[in-house]
Amino acid sequence: MAPLDVTHVRSQFPSLRNGFIFADNAGGSQVAQGVIDRLTDYLINTNAQLGADYSISAESTRKVLVEAPAEAAKLFNAKSPNEIVFGSSSTLNLENLARGLESGIKAGDEFIVTGEHEGTQYHYGGFDMQPMPTLYDVANVGPWKKLAARSGAIVKYWKATPTKESNPYSVALKLEEVLPLITPRTRIVAFTACSNILGSIVPVKDYTAAIRKKAAELGVPKLEISIDCVSYAPHRRIDVQDWDIDFCVLSFYKVWGPHISALYVKDTALQSSVTSIVHDFLDVDKVPHKLEPGGPGYELVYATTGVLQYLQSLTPDNSLSSASDAMAEHEQTLLRPLISFLTDPAQWDRGVRIVGDDTVHLGRVPTVSFVVVGPRATKSKDIVKEFDRRGKVGIRWGHFYAYTLIDTLEPKVDVDDAVVRISLVHYNTVEEVQIIVDTLKEILI
Repeated sequence: MAPLDVTHVRSQFPSLRNGFIFADNAGGSQVAQGVIDRLTDYLINTNAQLGADYSISAESTRKVLVEAPAEAAKLFNAKSPNEIVFGSSSTLNLENLARGLESGIKAGDEFIVTGEHEGTQYHYGGFDMQPMPTLYDVANVGPWKKLAARSGAIVKYWKATPTKESNPYSVALKLEEVLPLITPRTRIVAFTACSNILGSIVPVKDYTAAIRKKAAELGVPKLEISIDCVSYAPHRRIDVQDWDIDFCVLSFYKVWGPHISALYVKDTALQSSVTSIVHDFLDVDKVPHKLEPGGPGYELVYATTGVLQYLQSLTPDNSLSSASDAMAEHEQTLLRPLISFLTDPAQWDRGVRIVGDDTVHLGRVPTVSFVVVGPRATKSKDIVKEFDRRGKVGIRWGHFYAYTLIDTLEPKVDVDDAVVRISLVHYNTVEEVQIIVDTLKEILI
C-alpha cells in the first residue's frame, strides 16, 4: 500500500494555507478545492430549476438527480443511487426517515438507541449556544425518541461501559450489553459506527449479525438497523451492503464537502417500510424523493460529487478502499504522540484521564477526548481558553451533544463542562500534533 502523500493532501485544501491548525475536525472538516469548484460551476453555469426541457435545466437535472446520487452511492457502497436521500443535515434526514416510518410503528414497539451523537453544539464568542428544550435530542437518537413519543413505542438505551478497571472513563459500546435489550417487540436498533467523543470504531458488521441472529431466535417480526456514520465517514470506508443494514447517514461537511447530508435507505425498506412525506399528488412511492420534502439546495447536492473525486486522487489506483487504508495508517502517526503524552505517568498523576480508548490501533480514530480530575482538577473550558488565547490551534470543549454518554460517566463529570476534544484527520500533520502536545505541556504544568 502506498503511503499517504500529505503534501498532495494539503494542497487540495485552500484553507490550510493560512497556517492555522484545525483540530476540531469532528465538528466539521475543511472543504476540498474540487468541491468548491463544483459549487461555483453549478451556480455560474447551471443554476436553473430542475425538470424543464431547455438545455441548461437538463444539465442541472443531470448533475443533481443523476450524477450526485450515483457518486454518493459509491461512498456508501449502496446497490443503487435510488437508495440515496439528500437533506440539509443528518438530523433532518433521520427526522424525515422517522416520519416516513411512522405509519408502520405500533404502540409497544421498542427502539434501542445509544447516548452518542445526539446533536450539534455551538460555541460563539466565549459563550455557549445551549439547545432549546424542544430541540434537545436530535441526530441518531432524537428522531427515534420523538417517534416513540408520538406512537407509544418504548426507548431503551444501550449504554457504553468501561473497558479497563484502571480508568472508569474508558467506556465503549459492547455487544454483550445490547443483546439482553432485544425482545420480540424490538423494531429499531440505532447506533453509531464511531463515537464523536470516544473515537472508538464499532465493528458494525459483527454487531449487526449478532443483533439479527438474536432477533431471529426471538421471532422478531420486523427489525431495521440504523447506523450513524457521521463520525465514521471521515476516517473509514462505509459498506452498507457488507454490513447488512437498513439505514445509514453521513454529513458531507465532515468529509471535505458542503453543509449537506446523505441518507442511505435500503431499497426493500424504501418500498415496504417508508411512506411518502412529500406532496400527496407526487408519484414518488418507489424513489428516494419521498423523503425529500422541499428538496435540498441543488448547488450543494452537486458539490458533493467533488468528495469522491478528491478521495480517489489520494492513491495511485484511485480506489476508495486504498484511500481509506492510507488515511487510516497516516492517522495512526497522529494518534501516537498525542496518546503517548496524555497517558504518560506524569499526566496520570496530574489527573488527566482519556474518555474512551487510550491505546493506538486501527480500531480507533484520532478523535481524542479527556478530562483533568483529582486534587488539581482543571475545567475543560479553561484548557481550551488557553489554546484560544494563543490563537494558533482550534480545539473544543463540551459534551458535543453526546449528552447521555457524558452524563452517565462515573465518577460524575460536569456535563456542562464535559471534555476537551482534539479531533484530527488525514490532512493534519505530525508537526501539528507536536505543537498541540507542547501547548498542553505549558497548560498542564
